[in-house]
Amino acid sequence: MLEGALMGLIITPAQAATPTTTSSTGAPQKGAFPPFQKETFASQLVSFGIAFVLLYVIVSRFALPRVGGIIAARLGTIEGDVAEAQRLKNESDAALKAYEAELATARANAQTIGNDIRDKLNKQADEERKLLEGRLAAKLADAEKSIAATRTTAMGNVRSIATDAAAAIVQRLSGIAPDASAVKTAVDATLKG
Repeated sequence: MLEGALMGLIITPAQAATPTTTSSTGAPQKGAFPPFQKETFASQLVSFGIAFVLLYVIVSRFALPRVGGIIAARLGTIEGDVAEAQRLKNESDAALKAYEAELATARANAQTIGNDIRDKLNKQADEERKLLEGRLAAKLADAEKSIAATRTTAMGNVRSIATDAAAAIVQRLSGIAPDASAVKTAVDATLKG
């Protein structure tokens, strides 16, 4: 009996190639594709409707809320990230403005310090120049006095040399020794004139 039932379940390749249907007597018959048979169409339509309603309930009660929750969570995360990015951008803009303000202040301070140092150095250079000019003027006055004294001494020596030379020349030319006061008077008159 079991063998007979198993034998009925085994299908040969030749049997599989030809579609068969069973009649109410249990004998195989050839017919239309089962979903398109008139006798089973209504029950299949009801089964399809039940399956559709069941699938709709499962999707609407379980799947869609879960997907909606995930989408809402991702949207919240994205909005949070965008808000954080905007906050960080605002902070960086504020930091950049503060940096630029500090840089401008530092440049102004550097300019002021540079001007103060330049003025101080110019004033110091003027004082040193005036002091140096005073020293040079004093040295120049001393040098002029020394030159005048040397010139006076030299002129005195020139007079005596000129007087001695004139007396020697007159004596050699005339053979007579001239009077020293006359030679001195003649040399003085020549040097003044």
